[in-house]
Amino acid sequence: MLQSNPRPVPLLLSHSPPSNRRSPRPFASSCLVQDQEEPGRAVDPGPQQPPPQPPRRVSTQLNRWSRARAIRSGHRIDWPSLRQKTAGLPPPAPTPSDSSDLPVVPAEAVDEVGDEEDGCEVMEGKAIYMVSDGTGWTAEHSVNAALGQFEHCLVDRGCPVNTHLFSGVEDMGRLMEIIKQAAREGALVLYTLADPAMAESAKHACEHWGVPSADILSPTTEAIATHLGVAPSGIPRGAPGRREAPLSAEYFKRIEAIDFTIKQDDGAKPQNLNHAHIVLVGVSRTGKTPLSIYLAQKGYKVANVPIVMGVDLPKTLFGINQEKIFGLTINPVILQTIRKARAKSLGFNSEMRNNYSEMDHVREELEYANKFFAQNPKWPVIEVTGKAIEETAAVIIRTYHDRKQKCSMPRISKRY
Repeated sequence: MLQSNPRPVPLLLSHSPPSNRRSPRPFASSCLVQDQEEPGRAVDPGPQQPPPQPPRRVSTQLNRWSRARAIRSGHRIDWPSLRQKTAGLPPPAPTPSDSSDLPVVPAEAVDEVGDEEDGCEVMEGKAIYMVSDGTGWTAEHSVNAALGQFEHCLVDRGCPVNTHLFSGVEDMGRLMEIIKQAAREGALVLYTLADPAMAESAKHACEHWGVPSADILSPTTEAIATHLGVAPSGIPRGAPGRREAPLSAEYFKRIEAIDFTIKQDDGAKPQNLNHAHIVLVGVSRTGKTPLSIYLAQKGYKVANVPIVMGVDLPKTLFGINQEKIFGLTINPVILQTIRKARAKSLGFNSEMRNNYSEMDHVREELEYANKFFAQNPKWPVIEVTGKAIEETAAVIIRTYHDRKQKCSMPRISKRY
């Protein structure tokens, strides 16, 4: 007579995993009670198991992209994996009559993160989490400005940094998940939360889990509230409870400036130069167009005029107010590199490349532009080599307002 051994009883978990987590992997064979053959007794071989399938090959690059998307969106990126904590020894055989002796898998085994499970590579460098209940513009630009003070070690990757932006964080649960993730990665948390309760919760949570943090928005908001004698609303922009502000004259001014700047690009319509607030002149590839668009988004009507050897500058350029004209120059080596890349992308032939990106031609064209700058001393000449568009724009705006206001203390004024 054939007898079969009792089926092994599955292990009990100390708690059930949340529904939004992936189900744990099946137990290894060492976790189950092994059937032992006794003399004189036949053992039921059981149903035949299909041969194991080879593991599917998954792109690690896709996994890294998934991880990056999860980090930016603020979702948890740790998946539960059930692991045996013992040193390879099988647990004692359970019996159906005594369930109290069943081994219990600790909770930390379920919550443990395994990097090898998703095939992701952990990015090297310190992590900085930027958390915002809005678009995250303030946090992102503040962090970028602060990181500019550490270029001496960021350029050569001496102290690499990875920034992660979490925008639209209006739920307390999501905020706590982000801070927990920061604790696991040893990240710095910088937040701009308009709701005082959310900001206070973020502060206490970071202190509780030992996460270094800083509130970017609250100190400025509190200082303005004290100065005005008015309490802040505490409602983030775009929140349902916030009253939509009507489109202001400032908004339409910016739209008009952008439209004007696009039409005046690359020397087009020189008859309209007198309507421009700012006029940029310089040789090709000195960044006139992107700088013009950036200034236009701030409400300035900008025209740009290229300096080309053999082509006369428009006469209207010398008939307008010379104090609103700005010259742009650049290092010849950098300019040659930019022009070579540009010529290659446009498919120039060898002759056209020689006339555009060869060093002799580049130097000659820059000297030609410098003659115009020397003949017009009222044109401030800005060296754009190594400067970001924002830096060059800041110099232009500051000079523009200094000349316009004629004030003893330079300033850029704006009325709200």
